[in-house]
Amino acid sequence: MALLWNLLSWLSLAGLGHAGSGTNIPRLKLSFQDLQSFPGLRTYELERSCCYDALLLDEERGRLFVGARNYLASLSLENISKQDQKVHWPAPVEWREECNWAGKDINNDCMNFVKILHSYNRTHLYTCGTGAFHPTCGFVEVGQRSEEPVFRLDLSRMEDGKGRSPYDPKHTAASVLVAGEELYSGVATDLMGRDFTIFRSLGRRPSIRTEQHDSRWLNEPRFVNVFWIPESENPDDDKIYFFFRETAVEGHGTGKPSYSRIGQVCRNDLGGQRSLVNKWTTFLKARLVCSVPGSDGGGETFFDELRDVFLLQTRDRRNPLVYAVFSTSSSVFKGSAVCLYTMNDIRRAFLGPFAHKEGPNYQWVSYQGRVPYPRPGMCPSKTFGSFESTKNFPDEVIQFARNHPLMYNPVVSSNHRPIFLKTNVNYTFTQIVVDRVTAADGQYDVLFIGTDIGTVLKVISVPKESWQNMEELLLEELQVLKDSSPITNLQLSSKRQQLYIGSRTSISQVPLHRCSIYGRACAECCLARDPYCAWDGNTCTRYLPNTKRRFRRQDVRNGDPNTLCSGDHHRISVQEKKLYGVEGSSAFLECLPKSLQAQVTWTYQKTRDSIRKEVHLDDRVVKTDRGILLRSTLRKDGGIYQCHATEHGFTQSLMRITLEVIGAQQADSFSEEEGPTGTNSAPGSRKVWYQDFLQLVDHPTLNTVDQVCEQLWSRKSHPPKKKPLVPPALPPLNVRAKAHKWKHLEEKRKARNRRTHETSRADRGPRSATIW
Repeated sequence: MALLWNLLSWLSLAGLGHAGSGTNIPRLKLSFQDLQSFPGLRTYELERSCCYDALLLDEERGRLFVGARNYLASLSLENISKQDQKVHWPAPVEWREECNWAGKDINNDCMNFVKILHSYNRTHLYTCGTGAFHPTCGFVEVGQRSEEPVFRLDLSRMEDGKGRSPYDPKHTAASVLVAGEELYSGVATDLMGRDFTIFRSLGRRPSIRTEQHDSRWLNEPRFVNVFWIPESENPDDDKIYFFFRETAVEGHGTGKPSYSRIGQVCRNDLGGQRSLVNKWTTFLKARLVCSVPGSDGGGETFFDELRDVFLLQTRDRRNPLVYAVFSTSSSVFKGSAVCLYTMNDIRRAFLGPFAHKEGPNYQWVSYQGRVPYPRPGMCPSKTFGSFESTKNFPDEVIQFARNHPLMYNPVVSSNHRPIFLKTNVNYTFTQIVVDRVTAADGQYDVLFIGTDIGTVLKVISVPKESWQNMEELLLEELQVLKDSSPITNLQLSSKRQQLYIGSRTSISQVPLHRCSIYGRACAECCLARDPYCAWDGNTCTRYLPNTKRRFRRQDVRNGDPNTLCSGDHHRISVQEKKLYGVEGSSAFLECLPKSLQAQVTWTYQKTRDSIRKEVHLDDRVVKTDRGILLRSTLRKDGGIYQCHATEHGFTQSLMRITLEVIGAQQADSFSEEEGPTGTNSAPGSRKVWYQDFLQLVDHPTLNTVDQVCEQLWSRKSHPPKKKPLVPPALPPLNVRAKAHKWKHLEEKRKARNRRTHETSRADRGPRSATIW
C-alpha cells in the first residue's frame, strides 16, 4: 500500500516537473570543451592532493583560500591558475601509523583533510583538519593587505580540534565563526562518529554543547550549514541557526525516515545552573519541509535530504532569504528541488506549539499544557524579559527545554512548493549560490546549482502574469569539471562576476555570464532572457544599470524580439548550403539552433519562385533532433529546404539548403570523368573520390562525414608522392593495397584536423551535413 501511494505521488510529481517548457531542458548546454573555447574558464589542482571541500572567498584580499588533503592554498580571485601559494600541512607520522593500526586506510583515511576554514581577524585565518583521526586546528597568517605575499601556518599555536573538526574525512561538519570570537560547530566528537553535537568553542563564553546521547535532541545528524542571524537591534537576541538532516524520531510506520531540520540556539546561552550544566538551554529544532502537493488532494511528495543552504542577504540583515537544495531518498523516483524560506516563517514555527509524545501508542501530538515562563527558546535579554542569564532560568523552564526540543509545526517553503524542480534526470543537486541581479525590468535572483556530475545549472524565476506567479527558466547547463566529479562547494563573487567550484579532484572558475555566446543579433540576445546581458546596438554585452548608454535593450520578463528589436538589428543571418544526394541513397540535412528549447520546423520549395510548403514527414522523411533524414532520396526531393526556429513566439530562418539529387549513373561518371564539383581531377584521384563517396552511403553517421571529409582535405592539401617501382620480393599488390588502405584510414582517423573541428564548434551557429 505504501509503495502504491509513493507511485501515485511520483506520477503527480512527474506531471508537474514537465508542465513548463522552461524546466525540461536547458536553453544552452556547454561541455567542458565548449567552455575552454571561451575566455574565462580556469582550473586548479594540487599534485598528490584532492578533496577541495573547504573554500573561503576573501574579496578584500582578492584571494580564494582552499583547504584540501594535506595542503592549504591561496589563489588569486582574478585567475585561480596563477599566483598560487601553498602550505604543506600533513599529519604527523606517528598519528598516521596509529590510524593505520586502528584499521583505517593509510593512503586515504590517514591523512590531514582540511574541513574548516574561516576568517579570524585582519591578519589570520582559522583552520581545522582531521589530522589522521586526530582533529587539529591552527592559525594561518595571511597578511593585512592584498599586496603582502604572506601565507604561513603558525605551528606554535596548534590546538585540539575535537568538537570543531570531524575525525573521519567521510563525515560532514558545519561551522561559523562569529565576529572572530566564537566558533559554533555541528560535528561528530568521537572516533566512531556516534556522538554528534552542536558545540561552541573559542571566545570568552564557556564551551557548551547539546545533550549527549539523547535522540530527541540529535539523532544521527548530518550537518549542512550554520549561520549567525540577528533577531533584533539588541545583540543579546542574536541566534545561531543550524541546518541538518537526521533520522526522524517522530517518523510514522517502519523504517528510518530522514527529515531535514533547522535548529536554533541563543548566542548568549550559558547553560543551566543545576540542570543542563554546560548544555544548551535554548536549543530548539523544527522540520524543514520542501514538498510538492499531490493532485486532487492526494499525498505530498517530500524532498527530505537537505544538501545545501544559501543565505541571500537583503537590506534588512535580520531577514535574509533562505535558499535550500534537497534531494530524495525515495526508491521510486529520483529528483531534486530548490525551496525558498523566509525568516518570518522560520520564527513563526519556533513560536508555535511544542511536539509532545503521549497517549497509549506514544504518538507525537501538539503540547496543550502550560508552557513555563520565560518561553523555552527565548534568549535572556531585556527585549523579552528581565532575565540576564540562562543560569537564572527557573528549573521548570530548564526541565521543559530538556524534554521538548522539537517543534510541532514545520517550516513550510514559500508558496508551499519548490521554486525549481528536476525529476527523472541522471544527476542530483548538491550545492547552491544565489546572485541578486538588477535588470531593466526588475530584480532577479539568479540561482547557480551544482550537481553530482560536475555540472552547474543557471536558473532564474520570471513573473508570468504577476510577481506572485513565477515561471522557472533553465538558462544554462555548464560542465564545469572535466571529470564529472560531484560538486562539493560553490562560492560566488558578485564583485568580480565569477563562480568558483570545488570538487574532490579540482577547482574551477567560470564567469557568471557569457553574453557573446548568445549570437550577433538583437533577437538572439533578447531570446536568451539573461539578466546579465543586453543588446547595445552592435553586440550582446554585459548589462550595467548605471550605464550612460541609451541604446540598451533587454527584456528578461517576456523575451519578445518583435517589440524589443526593430529594423535590421533583430535579423539573424541565414546560412546558405548546397548539398548533393544520390538517387536511392540517404541524405541528411542538419540544422542545430543555439537554443535547445527552440522548436525547429522545415519548409520546402522546388525553386525560389515556387510556393513554400512545410516538409511532409513519413516513414521515408524522418525528423530528428539534428535535422531531417531522407532515407531514400528521390529525384523530386531536389529543391530548396529552409530550417526555421521558433522560440517564445518568435520565428526566424536559420538555414537554407539547396539539395541537388544526382542519378546513380551520373555518380558513376564522376569516377571516370570529373570530380563532384565539375572540375577536372587527376585520373588517379577520381576513383579514390568515388570510394570515399560510397563510404558515406554505407555509413551514414556524422562522425563518418567528418572523418571522410578530412581525409579528402588532407589528400588535396598534401598530394601523394610518386611511388617507386615495387621490388619483386614484396607481397602481391592487392594484399599491400588493402593493408595500406586500412592503415591509411586508421591513421587519418586518429589524426583528425583539430583546428577545423574546433573552429566549427566555436562558431556555435547552425551547421549542416549530408550523408549520401
